[in-house]
Amino acid sequence: MIGNPEYPTYQVFLAVGLAAAVTGLLMPLFIKLMRHEGVGQQIRADGPQRHLVKQGTPTMGGIIILVGVVVATALLAEWTPGLILAVAATLVTGSLGLLDDIESVAHGRSLGLTPSQKMAGLILISVTFCLVAVNVCGVPAAVRFPGGLSVDLGVLTTTLDLGGTVVAIPWLYLVFVFLLMAGLSNAVNLTDGLDGLAGGCSMVVMLVMAMVAFNYEEVNLAIFAASIAGACVGFLWHNCYPATIFMGDTGSLALGAAFASLAVLTKTEVTSLIMGGLFIAEALSVMIQVLSFKATGKRVFLMAPIHHHFEKKGWSETKVVVRFWIVSAAFAALGFALYFQLG
Repeated sequence: MIGNPEYPTYQVFLAVGLAAAVTGLLMPLFIKLMRHEGVGQQIRADGPQRHLVKQGTPTMGGIIILVGVVVATALLAEWTPGLILAVAATLVTGSLGLLDDIESVAHGRSLGLTPSQKMAGLILISVTFCLVAVNVCGVPAAVRFPGGLSVDLGVLTTTLDLGGTVVAIPWLYLVFVFLLMAGLSNAVNLTDGLDGLAGGCSMVVMLVMAMVAFNYEEVNLAIFAASIAGACVGFLWHNCYPATIFMGDTGSLALGAAFASLAVLTKTEVTSLIMGGLFIAEALSVMIQVLSFKATGKRVFLMAPIHHHFEKKGWSETKVVVRFWIVSAAFAALGFALYFQLG
């Protein structure tokens, strides 16, 4: 461990800088490698026409984001069970995204793994995460709401004795954690449609999650969250408009999983949905668009996800991104304020 553990705030701030430096310095080498190998992003044909010029831009930058996160976390934090679980969930989900990116590049199309394949992977990851969180890390199977209300989702629990090891399976909480992790992973993935959008919003949310974890007296998780924020900063240097690298599903799915993992481990599952309100809005816009078109044959938005709707209305890409960053910051601030009302 480097730094000074006697001053945990110093460790957290150092994590931001270290992860940003590692990611920012390694990314140019990765971009050159991707260009040499001819690995480029496949742009959806039905998207905004001005996005077609991005075809072939190097992708899978999420690999370097994760490298920056792991390096900073390994050097600055102590490997507690909770931290190991959060990092593992992030890396495994990132690996699922990597498979999706490889499939997309290999077949020269904007779609990679099938929805059922992605969902199967997310089910396996979230169920394993939940069981370890409850049985190893001691996370209670309850959900807390602002105002002090707490809902026990462990009322339907099956207890198994596996060779002397007792394993509790809280069925309702298991479903809830799956919906949270799968939902946030896909929500961040849907947000990743404009240069700098997902990276900037993730940076904002992770800075707030670092403060939440610190206040929750989980300094190591705070360092992890701060490392993600820093890695997003290093990535944004190369991903801002016009982007020279995209994070791909490797990055977006991993960031969503990290967000969900931190929410569960700090017992902020409900307020995390408010902190990540921009991500939720992006996902809801797609759901509303699909349901409306199937039910009435009409579209609510000019195009979904909603960031494309504003592009269609004539906003420049940078205007959409910066304004969405502002909205994301407002949601994060509101969620952080409500966090202190959990009781």
